[in-house]
Amino acid sequence: MTVYGFHASHEQISPRQLLADVQLAEQVGFAAAMCSDHLEPWSKRQGHSGMAWPWLGAALATTNLSFGTVTAPGQRYHPVIVAHAIATLGQIFPGRFWTALGSGQNVSEHVTAEVWPAKPVRQQRLEECVDIISRLLDGETVTHDGLVKVHQAKLWEVADPRPKLIAPAITVDTAVRGARWADGLATINQDADVLRRMLDAWDEAGGADHKILQVHLAWGPTAEEAFAVANDQWRSNVFAPPANTDLLVDAYDAVSTEGISAAQLHSSVLISADLGELTQRIHDLASLGFDTVYLHHVGQEQRPFLEIFGARVLPQLNQ
Repeated sequence: MTVYGFHASHEQISPRQLLADVQLAEQVGFAAAMCSDHLEPWSKRQGHSGMAWPWLGAALATTNLSFGTVTAPGQRYHPVIVAHAIATLGQIFPGRFWTALGSGQNVSEHVTAEVWPAKPVRQQRLEECVDIISRLLDGETVTHDGLVKVHQAKLWEVADPRPKLIAPAITVDTAVRGARWADGLATINQDADVLRRMLDAWDEAGGADHKILQVHLAWGPTAEEAFAVANDQWRSNVFAPPANTDLLVDAYDAVSTEGISAAQLHSSVLISADLGELTQRIHDLASLGFDTVYLHHVGQEQRPFLEIFGARVLPQLNQ
């Protein structure tokens, strides 16, 4: 049976409010949660970006949900620091925490003043970081000299069970590379044919059975209100690579003010006032082969979404 979770968007909501939101999500029936981990939002209109790691400790301590985050080791975070954080949360909250390890976005990583690498270099750096983190989580003492450097690092608190390391992917090629090392796949809603190809390629590459889908959606009492939420909050998030990995906040805002079409928004966000339609579309995406689906209402006000989805959508999805 598919697990339905709540996505907590740090870029759009203050950490204090987001903690209250995820607690409400559990109360209305969501069974899991995940969050982003960025230093900066994608748009000044979003206007937030609390640090994920202390927030995760608070969220895990004040709910019974499982949690995950998507993070990028290698530039803003040294992989030993990421492994230390993963192991600590995994030790305090056994079996309730996972991490997706990605190659990152310049919008959050540029603050180190290091050159933003080309995608092949970022991918190689990520795979070095994955190896370092995995070995540390297994209790090894690690020294590494490559795109990242580590000298005799050891974690003195090792989580049991070891938290899952998930491969985030938007493209088929990235999914195939992640299948070599990951405990599962995480992707986002996109064209169903692309998702089918990704899942097939993941399986053919020997990927693990665990498959996560994050669904961006916008609901409102009317179709106009639902679209307005998506247009205000998510029009800077419709770009494909390399734009979505290379731009900075001002550039995202500048490009998005030049005009994002309704078709572009609808291709990135499920937008509707019709709860039956949204329920069916979420169900159809989950049925492609995902065991866990996280719902992300792209608005900044979560309570109306959580309450109505808890009352009228989750019961249908969980049948």
